[in-house]
Amino acid sequence: MAEKILAGLKIAVTRPRDQAAQLAKRIEQAGGIPLLFPLLEIAAVQDSQTLREQISRLAQFNLAVFISPNAVSYGIAAIRASGDIPQNLRIATVGQGSAKALHESGIADIIAPTENFDSEGLLALPVLQDVAGWRVLIFRGEGGRELLGDTLKARGATVEYAACYRRSKPRQDIAVLLGDAPDALTVTSSEALDHLWQMLDGAQRDSIRDLPLFVPHRRIADLARQQGWRQVLPSGAGDDGLLSALVAWAGHKNKAQRTA
Repeated sequence: MAEKILAGLKIAVTRPRDQAAQLAKRIEQAGGIPLLFPLLEIAAVQDSQTLREQISRLAQFNLAVFISPNAVSYGIAAIRASGDIPQNLRIATVGQGSAKALHESGIADIIAPTENFDSEGLLALPVLQDVAGWRVLIFRGEGGRELLGDTLKARGATVEYAACYRRSKPRQDIAVLLGDAPDALTVTSSEALDHLWQMLDGAQRDSIRDLPLFVPHRRIADLARQQGWRQVLPSGAGDDGLLSALVAWAGHKNKAQRTA
């Protein structure tokens, strides 16, 4: 990016640390100052016996769905530790980041939405309308939404969930983030936003909720508005979507300052 449109602006990046580097780099390239403040920690499941048993039956499934880049990372690693992906197994995912991770893992043929990058978008695809008799294995973190599995079951599929990673709340001192005085925050999951809100006391919530909050999905935006954030700015999916929204915001901000 030739113009340093984010020059001097401090942007909080709250993704898990291993996933934050690329967005932080692109913020720096645009002149901004990324503030890394992970709101989730990601690790392998503690009990992997169930996952190994499910993977041992992978050839019996028609479709494997990877819910997130973490599901790709931990799920594909677990599969390849036991062998390889069966040739007849179809692979699906919900988001651009997950699709990119699957491509980088050497999987070329992927079922994924081209818009609406979520479970609803995947479920709307024609290929998943008639799944009666299919066996589906959904790779995800421990817990999570049931919409995808419940809908596939209602359409006649047999569904299992393969928990391949776990999310936890990191030990963070919110005073560090507040002390850095961010100009904007990016939050990429409802769970992370909930963790942030729990860290804040009443006075801190009042001081931070006027900041621009960039979120890539309407569910996160809805939660933010319920919490009382006053500048909830929806973005597109992935790093591209977040950066585009940040650049647009900074452009409006700079124009307003010049006009003033």
